[in-house]
Parts: sequence; C-alpha cells; structure tokens
Amino acid sequence: MAPTRLLILGAGHIGRAVAHLLTTAEGEPQYEVSIADRALDPLVLARFGRRCRTVDGDDAETFARVIDGHDIVVNALPFHLGSAIAKAAAGRAHYFDLTEDLDAARVIRALAGGASTAFMPQCGLAPGFISIAGYALSRGFDTLERLHMRVGALPQYPTNALKYNLTWSVDGLINEYVHPCEAIVDGARIEQPPLEGYETFALDGVNYEAFNTSGGLGTLAETLAGQVQYLDYKTIRYPGHRDIAKLMLQDFGLAGKREVMKDILRTAIPTTEQDVVVVFVTASGLKEGVRTQVSFARKVYAQTWAGMSMTGIQITTASGVCGVLDLFVQRALPTRGFIRQEQVALEDFLANRFGRAYEVAART
Repeated sequence: MAPTRLLILGAGHIGRAVAHLLTTAEGEPQYEVSIADRALDPLVLARFGRRCRTVDGDDAETFARVIDGHDIVVNALPFHLGSAIAKAAAGRAHYFDLTEDLDAARVIRALAGGASTAFMPQCGLAPGFISIAGYALSRGFDTLERLHMRVGALPQYPTNALKYNLTWSVDGLINEYVHPCEAIVDGARIEQPPLEGYETFALDGVNYEAFNTSGGLGTLAETLAGQVQYLDYKTIRYPGHRDIAKLMLQDFGLAGKREVMKDILRTAIPTTEQDVVVVFVTASGLKEGVRTQVSFARKVYAQTWAGMSMTGIQITTASGVCGVLDLFVQRALPTRGFIRQEQVALEDFLANRFGRAYEVAART
C-alpha cells in the first residue's frame, strides 16, 4: 500500500505532535508527511528537513498551491483560517481540522455538500474524541434522558488565583468563553450563555467546577435531536476559576476587547508542560424499565509518549486526529462529503494505534 501524502498546516505544539506521531508509528497505514507554516523554528526544520514548506499568504489561492500534490490536509492553524484552507482543499485533498469555532465549522460543512473529497472538521479532543465517547455512551438506552460531557485541560500544580496555566491556544480559550453554547433542554435545541450552568463535582478525590463553554458538542446536538431530553457540554476547571473569568470578560467588558484579553493572559498567566486532561461523560435513561447511568472517565497526564515529551493536551489532541486519519485511510469512515465525529465507533478508535493513548496514557 503506497504511503498517503499528507500535509500538516501549522507547526505549533499540536501540528508538530501530529507530524511526530504519523512519522514514527509502526504499522499500517503509512504517511508521507509534509509540514507547512509561515515560519518554521529550527527544531522543526531539523526534524523534517526537506518535508518543510513555507506559507507566504493566508488566502485560498496560496493554500491551494501548498496543498496541491497531497492526498490529505490537516489544518492546525488558527481557527480564522479554516474557511480559506477548506475552500483551497475542496476537490484537491481530503480536509481535517481541529477547530472548535462554530462559524468555521458551518462554512466547512456547506463546502462538503456534493464534494468529491471528504471534510472532517473538529477532530482532536473537544470537539472530537468527546463526541465519539458521548455518542457511544448514548447507545443502548430504551429511553435516553441525559448526556452530560465534561472536559478540562488543567495544570497539575495550580498556584495562581485563576488556578490555571496556559496549555493551548489563547484564541481558542477566549472563543469558548464568549460564544453561545449549544445544548438540548427539555428535548429542544437551544443556545445557552457561556460561563453559566455552574456546577461542582469530585473525581478521584479532586474537586472540580464546570460551566458552559462553546464548541465542545460539535454536531452532536443535531445528531441526537429528538433522542435525548438533556444534552450539554461544559469545561472543567478548579473551583474559583469561573468567577474570575466572568469578572474579566463580562463585568470588565473584555469579551469585546479580545486583543486586550489576549495580552493579559499571555502576560500574567504562565504556560506549563505539567498538565492533566480530564474527560468525564455520563449518560442516563431507561434500560428495560430500569433507570440506569453509565459513565466514562479518563485522566491523561503530561509524559513521554511515542518517544517525545508531550503535554496531556498534545497527547489527547494529536492522538485524536491521528486516530481518525487512520480509520479514514482504512475506509472505516465515508470517503467523501461531511464526516461527523460521532460516526467514529469508540471501540474502533480505542483499538487504533493512536487512539489507544486514551487507554495506555490515561490514569482511570
């Protein structure tokens, strides 16, 4: 079987982790990986050499020139470039991305209608793996009443008042804190305000809080419409974080001053490579007349994974997109049009050489 020619757009933390996994994994399928960005740091150049490409613009025509000659493009660039890259990929290469941005996902879905190539946005962790796990738990009920999905990328050792360190995109963090949040309540699809729906819970003896954030459901609200009474996605943090975030974004009005908010976060909040990703899903309803609840929980810590030192968010996100890429190339998924995350069978994903990160790298 000839290697799949794959282009990764974006050489940041996630893009380079995806490239590392795809070029070091043993077994089939095989990938011939190129990586492209506006600027490539010396480590990336040393690691991938002639496979590196430079992107000299941000319009569809520029991206089309870079994409030409590849079978698949994985977009790991900022969310606002998703539409241009997807348009460039249409008819040229199959498109995968990691976006949590709802507007970009809608544009990409429209492009997928009648397309000869496949479009699978929202791969990764949340959206992404969380929809795979959530949909799997929702099956098997005579009456599905509730499906609650919770995800958080957290510092292992919180020390500041926010009890938070930067572990991923600042733009993505602000997006999920300010945009409307999809949900199903009393059987009706609705939008809820971000930072509301506050709750607390404990897992493995650790106390957490959770609250509404945008984008984590992917397409699951549409898929389960008419099948579930209550469906929601919330972000997990340590207690006290939500109140400070709400003060800054809503009371101080920084939700409308994105650049100011980004400067504050990047200046005041340190990054960390010592993180933990918490995944917690519960489904409840009736099975043979008995009210039943099933749960899925994982904690994935920063560690050396596949021979590379990675954060928990790198492991879960990169393994998420690599797992679905394998299944796509193996034709376990549709080969054209729009592909939803929930079309991936959980058992297939966890059995995959990349998806097993959620088992082997996790502490349950």
